Amino acid sequence: MTEPRVWSVTQVNRAVRGLLEDTIESLWIGGEVANWTRARSGHCYFTLKDEQSQLRSVMFKTEAETLPADPEEGTTVRAFGGLTLYEARGEYQLVVRRLEAQDAEGLWRQAFERLRLKLEAEGLLAPERKRALPRFPTAVGVVTSLAGAALADILTVVRRRAPWTRVVVRGARVQGEGSGDEVAEAIAVLGGSGLVDVLIVGRGGGSLEDLWAFNEEVVARAIVACPVPVISAVGHEVDVTISDLVADVRAPTPSAGAEAAVEDGEGLSDALGVTRTRMSGALRAITFRRREVLGVRLGQLRRSGVGLVQPRREAVSRTGDRMESAVRGIATLKKARLTEVAGKMDVLSPLATLGRGYALPQDVSGRILRTVEAFEKGDRFSLRVSDGSVPCEVRGGS
Repeated sequence: MTEPRVWSVTQVNRAVRGLLEDTIESLWIGGEVANWTRARSGHCYFTLKDEQSQLRSVMFKTEAETLPADPEEGTTVRAFGGLTLYEARGEYQLVVRRLEAQDAEGLWRQAFERLRLKLEAEGLLAPERKRALPRFPTAVGVVTSLAGAALADILTVVRRRAPWTRVVVRGARVQGEGSGDEVAEAIAVLGGSGLVDVLIVGRGGGSLEDLWAFNEEVVARAIVACPVPVISAVGHEVDVTISDLVADVRAPTPSAGAEAAVEDGEGLSDALGVTRTRMSGALRAITFRRREVLGVRLGQLRRSGVGLVQPRREAVSRTGDRMESAVRGIATLKKARLTEVAGKMDVLSPLATLGRGYALPQDVSGRILRTVEAFEKGDRFSLRVSDGSVPCEVRGGS
């Protein structure tokens, strides 16, 4: 009689483990989260359950770090992973590689709401905490991806509306693991550099998960601590992030953020002209009313007793002289201020520089040629002068 094969417990468990891992492919399993525990190692242990059964599950540190926050007890989720057997205890379990709420963005929304309530309780969302933007910044800081369309949109708007304004850019990853830390660091460095008057923080649109860097607490704290006002310009108009809520100004898009940061130069010039006209009219009206008052008082004096006329007339004359002198002084002061403002506008105008005899070389695409190395023999370019452009061609070497 042949002796039966006797398996050790380890052999059986190892065989069952191999059978599970080789036979059942990775799959999605839906259920409720119970007994969620995050160990010091960073691994997460929990149970997936439904009305009749439960399944032990584990999510190792690398995958667990992708979660926006730990799911709450009873959250309905779907878990993707593979079945295996924990040989030491002979228990089979699900090794989870991805965990989502049943509506795909539920875990992200839970984390968003938790942080929003926390910051609100600290008073960081209060309107009275928001700072006003400087009306005429000399330099605008931008924190965004160097490779994204958001940066190009911001630069286009600033150059069109206020070409004299400097733009200082600090690049940062705006999506993926660790991107929140990069954005927060860039805000702290650029905001505290003393180089900019206002800061635009943002990126283009995407899913809630794509935009998550701007929902992280570290970014919110960096915005609150920034020494200069911050404009949050994340995604599209329908996207709302934590950075939008704590920033001094929320712009629906990066382009709108740039528009909020700088005044339109043409509109400013028009407004200055209107103000000048109004001030001139106001000065004329003041002078006219003062003369009317003087006329009334002189008439009253003429109708009074002869002995009172001369002293009163002299007093009125002196008063009139002082009033006219005051009006002339006001007019002179206002005119000087208008001249000063107009002079500053002329200094800032690129056309004024051309009017002084300078020329601006540009290639066929309109890009400014700043150095000798930018010119090569045979290149065509134009010289922009105060009243037009002159086509040119490089004949000699650079």
